[in-house]
Amino acid sequence: MSDSDASLAGYPGSAASAWQILSLAHDYHNSCTHLMMRFEGEEPQTLAPARLLAIHAIELYLNALMLDAGDTPQMVRGLQHDLAGRAKRAIECGLALRPKTAGHLARLTSGKEYVAARYGPELVGSQSELNRLTATLKEVSERVSAIVAANTEARFASRAPRTEQA
Repeated sequence: MSDSDASLAGYPGSAASAWQILSLAHDYHNSCTHLMMRFEGEEPQTLAPARLLAIHAIELYLNALMLDAGDTPQMVRGLQHDLAGRAKRAIECGLALRPKTAGHLARLTSGKEYVAARYGPELVGSQSELNRLTATLKEVSERVSAIVAANTEARFASRAPRTEQA
């Protein structure tokens, strides 16, 4: 069975590496930024797609960190869209978040903002302020990217052939 056949037989993303998920998170992050610039000054509900992209990018960044730390795709999927649970696990994997950011991740989950951004245009006023959401996205993006890069560098360094010094 080829790699593509194996990934089709399982759940989508089951064969993805932490780097692939991190790259996908960056793509969602960039798309979110693009939409926010495009709709600046518009009615709040026009930013629902950007909100959804931001929340999903945060989820993907946390997924990448958990996968990098050795969690299985099944464990990660088991969290569904629980950003608070993901943040708790990511902190156990070495992610240091400001208390305000950790609290915001918990509020995103308790307020079901992922679902509200997808289906609830009438809930726009009850969602996180856009600047808080983008600050959370920025912090998670930067810190997770740094950890995954450092871990990858350390793994490659430990595999490098050792040369004897004269």
